[in-house]
Amino acid sequence: MKNFISKAYRFSNSWTGTIIIVLFVIFFIAQAFRIPSGSMKDTLLVGDHLFGKKFAYGIPMPHIPFIEISIMPWSDSLKLIDGDKPKRGDIVIFRYPHNTKTHFVKRCVALPDDELFVVDKNLFLHHREGDAWIKEHFKGYEIINFAGKLWVKNPYMKKHPGIHHDDKIVNNGRYPLPIFDFEPFKVEKGNYFMMGDNRDHSNDSRFWGTVPYENLEGTPWFIYFSIDKNWEIRWDRIGKTPTDLEQPIHLEKAIAERIKEDKNDHGLY
Repeated sequence: MKNFISKAYRFSNSWTGTIIIVLFVIFFIAQAFRIPSGSMKDTLLVGDHLFGKKFAYGIPMPHIPFIEISIMPWSDSLKLIDGDKPKRGDIVIFRYPHNTKTHFVKRCVALPDDELFVVDKNLFLHHREGDAWIKEHFKGYEIINFAGKLWVKNPYMKKHPGIHHDDKIVNNGRYPLPIFDFEPFKVEKGNYFMMGDNRDHSNDSRFWGTVPYENLEGTPWFIYFSIDKNWEIRWDRIGKTPTDLEQPIHLEKAIAERIKEDKNDHGLY
């Protein structure tokens, strides 16, 4: 055993061993990603650099970093081994269905066989488990009856406070219609409907369709570096998971609501 450990140590210190170990980590465990746009603001910000957990939804087909060429170029498959499936509300890193060399990060808002529509920017979701399940699990939420089914209005905003709308984006013909209204849609089997938390500034499934399971690469693990547009390091974000980052947003919104209530109590507006 001691001899084996010694040989493994020497191998890991060689150039060949180092390259193999690094590629193994990138291919199967964790890969570095940078957030280039504000589509997931306020949960993930432009300039966040994070590690994605590659094994969250099975094992994706390894691709050589930067050039994005599959290690098995003779195969069209994007999934090496199937595994767990995303849950509603998960933040997912995936390959864009129309250009698999490009990675997107969005929140999964609907599973296969779920139904959804958007009216006046509000997301309405009919969970595939049915009306009885919805009544049991969404007490305290606004639920409507439409087309003989129950639909939950904005089912993620309470748990994930980074989800928000931009009041400056109004339906005046200057902006894409799916931001405001999206016709009832049933998610196909093996596919997932993705939306950005910055709902009015996100290029997502409302515009280009659902994401197949095989395109899923993983989920954000934690932020290892973050820098703002002024090149100042955001130290308070480093080492945080998306769940960690949502806690201050919860607190800020609770304080804002309390201030609003206090103003109303004293007749101030």
